[in-house]
Amino acid sequence: MGLDNEAQANKGIPSKGFRYNSPVVQVILIGLVCFCCPGMFNALQGMGGGGQVNAQAVNNANTALYTTFAVFGILGGGIYNILGTRLTLLIGCSTYVLFTGSLLYYNHNQHQLFAIIAGAVLGIGAGLLWAGQGAIMTSYPTEDKKGRYISLFWSIFNLGGVVGGFIPFISNYHRTAGSVNDGTYIGFMCFMGFGALLTLTLLPAHKVVRNDGTRVSIMKYSNPTTELLEILKLFLDWKMLLLFPASWASNFFYTYQFNHVNGKLFTLRTKGLNNVFYWAAQMLGSVGIGYILDNGSQSRKKRGYMGVAVVALIGTAIWGGGFANELKYNGKNPNLDFKNSGASYAGPLVLYFSYGLLDAIFQNLVYWMIGALGDDPQTLSRYSGFYKGVQSAGAAVAWQVDAHKTSPVAELVINWCLTTISYPLLLVLVALAVHDKPSPVGNFEGDMGDEDESVKR
Repeated sequence: MGLDNEAQANKGIPSKGFRYNSPVVQVILIGLVCFCCPGMFNALQGMGGGGQVNAQAVNNANTALYTTFAVFGILGGGIYNILGTRLTLLIGCSTYVLFTGSLLYYNHNQHQLFAIIAGAVLGIGAGLLWAGQGAIMTSYPTEDKKGRYISLFWSIFNLGGVVGGFIPFISNYHRTAGSVNDGTYIGFMCFMGFGALLTLTLLPAHKVVRNDGTRVSIMKYSNPTTELLEILKLFLDWKMLLLFPASWASNFFYTYQFNHVNGKLFTLRTKGLNNVFYWAAQMLGSVGIGYILDNGSQSRKKRGYMGVAVVALIGTAIWGGGFANELKYNGKNPNLDFKNSGASYAGPLVLYFSYGLLDAIFQNLVYWMIGALGDDPQTLSRYSGFYKGVQSAGAAVAWQVDAHKTSPVAELVINWCLTTISYPLLLVLVALAVHDKPSPVGNFEGDMGDEDESVKR
């Protein structure tokens, strides 16, 4: 060990360079876990109807999924505080494999019951996974790096959707109609199984050390009674009430985008290719909004205002373009193909790409807001769980709205209104709850590429 590293060690400051217990490594690991599990799940969902010709069974399975997700999303933070990082995430990820297996079964037997039960089980697991993920992503970074950490996670996570989009594209390249083949589901299950095993590589929060030598948290596992009381308090917390409309809207639009845009306008193989662009747009959007929300030349409150304004302007433009597209096709199924449709394919592809961009900047903004409301993993796991729970309740309603044959134009207008309502409430949240809080040791997150300021001291 060199003199500089030895001096750091004597002061209790970790040496520079790669450290397995650094916040950035742990955020990358949880990103890879989500790459394999919800990332692949998103790619499958993006096919429209889970890759099935008749979306009814998958709509019902998704309703069961998001109903239990709504409950366990809210309870997930408390469960995470009791079970700890690895066990919570291992249980959560295992349920993704079961759900995809149920669609493989449905491909042969056309029986809904297994898919619906597997969807309900996945909702439980997803609630656990996302509560743990939210705690890691929002509590490990310092205040000035939260936007960057969130965009780092979001990029890795959505790379799963990009890679996952190639699975149905390649395996169904010579098919232009029908359900996806068995190999598509088996490929997704392999990735998801690996993601479940990858959760075992994550460290407990109290073992994660920042570059200044401080630990992220001294985790004291809670008990069920305490957690239940703390969760119930969230429904009376004015900050969570202001966040409620954005949480409700943040997955509501998936049903419309997947079933009525990608699911209805394109051929089977083109749907998979479109998902590559949709999830790539998520990566670009997360980097862009992360830059705005971490702009060090502005106060945190100003960054919050700027973030809401940017998302509102972009969102309004994209929903307006979507409305024009709906009026053009008016519920028709033109079966656009990336090879055969020429210029007719370009416009709807750009629209679908833009929807992915909007999803990323909208959700990254909400996560940044949550991260600005606290610092410790226990509190932020509850906040993240509340967000995912409300988000999933909205999604459950959205899948049933579609199952009841609501017109595509009506679904678009509902989504446009929901996201628009959330913007002024987010501005109020920034005004009342987001404050500048200087770090006691300055900028010490050298593992994100900055020079280690703590060594200079």
